Amino acid sequence: MDRSWIGKVRTSAEYKQGVEQFLSFAFRDVIDGGQIFCPCVNCANKRRQTYDEVKTHLRCDGILQGYTTWIYHGEQINSSAAAFDHMSHATNNVPISDNLTPIPRQNDYRRLDDMLGLLNAVSNMHGGSSSDSSVSEGPLDEQLEYTDISDSSPEEDNVTTSESEDVLFPDVISRSPGEENVAVEGQDEIGKDKFSSFWKDADSSLHDGCESYSKLSFLVRLFHLKCLSGWTQESFTLLLGVLSDAYPNTSLPKTFHEAKKIIRGLGLHYKKIHACPKDCMLFWGERANQEFCHICNSSRWLDEGEDTSKESRKKKRPAKVLRYFPLIPRLRRLYATNKTSNDMRWHDEGRTKDEFLRHPVDGKAWKNLDEREHSFGRDSRNVRLGLASDGFNPFRSMNLKHSTWPVMLIPYNLPPWICMKETNLILSMIIPGPDSPGNDIDVYLQPLIEELLQLWKGVVTFDSTTKKKFKLRAALLWTLNDFPALAYLYGWSTRGTYACPSCVGSTKSRFLNKGRKFCYMGHRRWLPQGHSYRRQKKNFDGNKESEAAPEPLSGSSVLKMLEGRVFVLGKKDVASKKGKNKKGKSKNEEEVDQPKKKRKRASKSTGRSTMKEKRPEDWLKKKSIFFRLPYWEHNLLRHNLDVMHIEKNVCDNLVGTLLDIQSKSKDDWNARLDLVELGIRSKLQPDKDEQGKPFLPWAPFNMTREQKEILCSIIKKMKTPDGYASNISRCVNMKDCTLSGLKSHDCHVLIEDILPIALRSCYPSKQVMTIVIELADFFKKLCSKVISIPELDELQKKIVLTLCNMEKTFLPSFFTIMVHLMVHLVDEVKLGGPVHYRWMYPLERQVYWYFVRLKSYVRNKAHPEGSMAEAYIQDECLTFCSRFIDGTTRFTRPPRNPDPSNEIKDIYMFESAGEPIGKNVNEKQFDDLMLIQAHRYVLRHCDELRDLRREFVETEKIERGHPEDLPSEDIEKMINEDFADWLQQKVLLDDGPNYSKKISALAKKPSRWGTRFKGFVINGFRFHTISREKKRKTQNSGVVNKSNEGINYYGRLSDIIELAYGDDYKVVLFKCDWYDVHHNAGIKNEDFGFTLVNFSRVIHTGKEIQHDPFVFSSQVEQVFYMEDPKIKGWHVVTRHRPRDLFDMGMEEPSDDVV
Repeated sequence: MDRSWIGKVRTSAEYKQGVEQFLSFAFRDVIDGGQIFCPCVNCANKRRQTYDEVKTHLRCDGILQGYTTWIYHGEQINSSAAAFDHMSHATNNVPISDNLTPIPRQNDYRRLDDMLGLLNAVSNMHGGSSSDSSVSEGPLDEQLEYTDISDSSPEEDNVTTSESEDVLFPDVISRSPGEENVAVEGQDEIGKDKFSSFWKDADSSLHDGCESYSKLSFLVRLFHLKCLSGWTQESFTLLLGVLSDAYPNTSLPKTFHEAKKIIRGLGLHYKKIHACPKDCMLFWGERANQEFCHICNSSRWLDEGEDTSKESRKKKRPAKVLRYFPLIPRLRRLYATNKTSNDMRWHDEGRTKDEFLRHPVDGKAWKNLDEREHSFGRDSRNVRLGLASDGFNPFRSMNLKHSTWPVMLIPYNLPPWICMKETNLILSMIIPGPDSPGNDIDVYLQPLIEELLQLWKGVVTFDSTTKKKFKLRAALLWTLNDFPALAYLYGWSTRGTYACPSCVGSTKSRFLNKGRKFCYMGHRRWLPQGHSYRRQKKNFDGNKESEAAPEPLSGSSVLKMLEGRVFVLGKKDVASKKGKNKKGKSKNEEEVDQPKKKRKRASKSTGRSTMKEKRPEDWLKKKSIFFRLPYWEHNLLRHNLDVMHIEKNVCDNLVGTLLDIQSKSKDDWNARLDLVELGIRSKLQPDKDEQGKPFLPWAPFNMTREQKEILCSIIKKMKTPDGYASNISRCVNMKDCTLSGLKSHDCHVLIEDILPIALRSCYPSKQVMTIVIELADFFKKLCSKVISIPELDELQKKIVLTLCNMEKTFLPSFFTIMVHLMVHLVDEVKLGGPVHYRWMYPLERQVYWYFVRLKSYVRNKAHPEGSMAEAYIQDECLTFCSRFIDGTTRFTRPPRNPDPSNEIKDIYMFESAGEPIGKNVNEKQFDDLMLIQAHRYVLRHCDELRDLRREFVETEKIERGHPEDLPSEDIEKMINEDFADWLQQKVLLDDGPNYSKKISALAKKPSRWGTRFKGFVINGFRFHTISREKKRKTQNSGVVNKSNEGINYYGRLSDIIELAYGDDYKVVLFKCDWYDVHHNAGIKNEDFGFTLVNFSRVIHTGKEIQHDPFVFSSQVEQVFYMEDPKIKGWHVVTRHRPRDLFDMGMEEPSDDVV
C-alpha cells in the first residue's frame, strides 16, 4: 500500500484520498460509534477518537510524520526487524512488507515514558526522513521568505534539502571532495528498517503482563540510570546478563556495546578528522586523502611506511585526531520537540522588555546585529551562539603535562534559568593534546566555521511547534575564555607593551627594570578633563595626564591593520631550529617573507635595546579565522574579558600584598627600587636607618603581625550559608598568617563580602579600607543579574576613581594587566548583558562534569580524547532521551534546595510550603504559651480576617465605653488578648455557615499536636535551627524580616513548627531569637556601611505571653553573621541571595550575586 501521501500537502487530492484509505483500514473491524487511536500530530496515537473526529484531525492538523507502519491500527510488522533482535540475531535488514495482516490490537498500556514522542523528535531532527522523506517535501514556512536566502544559487538549495533527506544517521555536513576518508563515529549501517523497528519496540510490551515499560523504554531507562549513577561498563554488562537470564523472552542486548549501538540510533554522532602533528593543517575537505602535510611535510601517521594502499591505511595510527561534533543536527534537535522549541523563542516572546539588562538580548551587541541584518533578526527562532574554550588536564595526576582543549557553544536564545546549564551547552570539538594549540587553534576551528557559514545562509529545519519547516540560521556573537585563550582566538598578543586587547595601541604601559615586568596604569584618562587628579604628578606616574580615554578597536580597524600581512599557522620543527630558547620552545607561527633580525645590544645610557620599537600592529599574530564570517567584522563585542579570572587576580594581588605573602606580594625591594627610577613617591623609596642599614619605609598597605593575625582568625572562624562558598578556612595558615589554595569562586566571595568585613577590624590605613570596600561594591554590582544603563554609567565613574586612588596608594608593580582590565568591564556589560552569561564558571563546571567525571568511567589512558568523546556522545544522547522519561532524570532530579509541588502549596497558608530537612519530630502536644503566640500571629496577618478584626475593634470600643479612637498600641494589645476567643465565638457559634472554609478553620484554633523540624528549604534558602548547625561548618540560622515600616529585624532561627488547622490547612512558622534594632545598644551602622547587631540584646524570646517570636517561613530572607574580634557580642550582618533566583521584572530589581 502506497504511503507517500503522508508527506503531501493536506489540501492535495493525494492526501485526501490517503486519509480515506487509512480510515477504511483502521475502522475495518470497529463497530459504529467506536473509537481508535488518532494518529494526528496533536493526538500522536495517545488519545482515542471517533471516525468523524479522526477524519477532521487528519484533514486539519495532519498525520504524524514517520507513521508509515500502522502498528496502532492492526498492521503487523515482521518481529525480526525489531531493534533488539537486530543486535542479537539479524545480519541483514528486513524490508517492511506491504502486505497488511491484521493482528489483535495492543492493550492501552499505562506507560511511564513517552517513547513515541522521543521517536517523533528523532524523526523531526532528521527532517522526518527516518521512515520516509515526507517532511522534506512538505511546505516551507511562508513567513520566512528571506530576501538574502531566496537569491542563493540552486546548488546551495539542493545541498540544504538533501541534508534534510538523509537517513537515520546522516553525515550532516555535506562532504567536500575527498572527504570520504573522514571517519564518522556512531553511524551504523542501518536506516529506515531499523527506525521502523524502534516504532515496533516502542509499542511492544517488555514481557507479558508488563504495562509500565515497552522494550525500547526499558532499555532507554536502564541506560539512563547507568549514565546518571556512574555505573561502569562491566557492571552494566553484568546487569544485562542477569536481566536476560531472568526474563529470557525480552530479547535484551547481552552487553554494554550492543546496548550502546541501539541507543546511538536515537542520538547523534561525531567525526574524527586527522590533523598534522605540528598543527599546520587538517586532512579534511579537498586535502582529506593527502598522506603528508603540505606545509611541513609531516606524515599524518605515527607509523611511517612506503605502503599507502587503503588496506594498509586501515592498520595505521593517525598522529593526531580532532574529534568534531557537527553543529547543525544539534541545533535542529532543539526544534525537534516542543520541550525545547518553545524555549528557543523565549528571548523574543517570553522576556520582560524594559530598560533593565537581564539577558544578552538586552545588550547593544545583540540589538546591533538584528538592526544590521533585518532578515536574521526578524525570526526569533534564529540562534545566537557564544563560543568558549579552555585547556585542562584530563588526568587526575597533575604530574603529567597534558592539555586538552574542548570547544563549547552556548545557545543564548534560551531563558536565564536554563541557558547556562550543562544540559544545554553544546560540545563542538575536542582538540587533542598533549600540547596547547596556541594560535594554531584556527586550524581546528575550520569545520565549525564552515558550518557557521552554512548556518548563516540557512538550513531547512522542522519546527515541532508550528509543524512546518523553516530555514534555520545562526550567528556567533562572541567568544568567552580566560586571558591566555583570548590571545589564541583573537590573535592579539596579551603580553608586553600593548597587552590590553581593548586599549590596543593606546595601552599605557611601562617596563619596570628592577621588577622585570610591565605595569599598566594611566587610568586618569577616563576621568573628566577638568579633574584635579589629571594635574597631579608625584602621586601618580610623574606626568600630567591630558589624553582622553581610548576607543575600543573595531573589527574593520583590525582588518586594516592586517592588510598586506600573510601568516602561516603551524609549529616549527624544534629539533632543526638553531635559535630555540633554553626551554626548547618555538613560535607558533611566523610571518612569511619576514627576514630574521638579530637581537641588538642594549644602550648603556638608557638600558634599552637600540632595535626599532615594535608597532601596535606587531601584536597581531594572525588574522583570526572568525573574520571569515561575514558579520564578524561588525560585531560590537567579539571577545569577552572573563570576569571570573579578573576577580581572582585582583583578589590574589590584594591578599598577597596585604599579608605580604612570598612570591605573591607586589611589594618588595625591586618594587621600591622602581620608584627610585621613576622618580615618584619618595616617602616609599628605600632608605637607611641611623646605623646605615637599608630598610623599606612603612607603606599604607603594610600590616603588622597583630593585624594579620586578626584578619586570618576572622576568616578561619567564619561560617557561611550552605552553598554560598567552600570551606575557605582550610586555606588559612595561622602560623605564617597567609592564605593559599584559593579557588576562583573562593576569591569571588572573598573580595565581594568577606575581605571587607575581615579588614574592618584591622585595616592598615583608611585609604586601603576605602579601596577594598569600593572594589567589593564594584564587583557585586557588576555581577548582579539585573542592572540598568544609568547604574552602569555611575559604576564606571566609581571604578575609574577607585583605580586612580589605587595608583596613589599601591606601587606600580601592583598594576598587572588583569588589574587594568577592570576599567573595561562596564562597557562590556552594556554590550553583552549581565556578566553571568559571559564568564567561565559554567564552562569550567561543564568541563569537569563531562570530561573529568566521565573520563574516569572509560579507562583508556592512552587516548583520553577518544574516551571523553565516547562518554560525551552517550551522555548527550541520554540527556536528550531523558526529556521523554518519567521519574528521576537529569531534568527532574530535585536540586539541593527544591521547591514544593503545587499540591503541597495548596495545603499551606501564607505561601509557607517548603521542604523539611532531616528527621521530622511529631510533637505529642505543643505547650500553651507557644500555641497562643503562634495562633495570634496567624490571625493578625491573615488578610481574610481584616473585616472581622475591624468589627472586633469597634465592638470592643463600645463594650469598654471608648467609642473614640484608641492608640494603636491599645488596639494591638486588644487584638492580641481577645480576638482569638471572639472569632471562635462569632464564627463557630453565631454565624458559622456565612464564612469561608478557611475562616472557619482558623476560628477553630490549631491542633495541639503538630510537627517540629530542624531544617527547612523555602524560596531557594536553606535554613537550619541554631541547635542543628552547632557542629557544622556552615551557618544557616541567620534571618532577616523586613517590616511594613521598612525596618529590618535581624535574628537567628531557634525552632520550626508546623501548625494544623483541621485537615485542610497547615502553616509553617519560624520561631526566632530577635535582636534589638530600636536602640543603639542593639544595632549600629558604621561609617564604612557595615551593619552590626548585638547578640546579647535579645527581644521577643517567647518566654512571656506578650512576646512575638514567630514569623511565617515565607517572610524571611537569609543572612549570616561574622563576629567582631574587638567588641564581644557584636556581629557584622551580611546578606546574600539564592544562586538560582532570577528577577524577570515582576519585582524591583536588586543587586543579587551569583
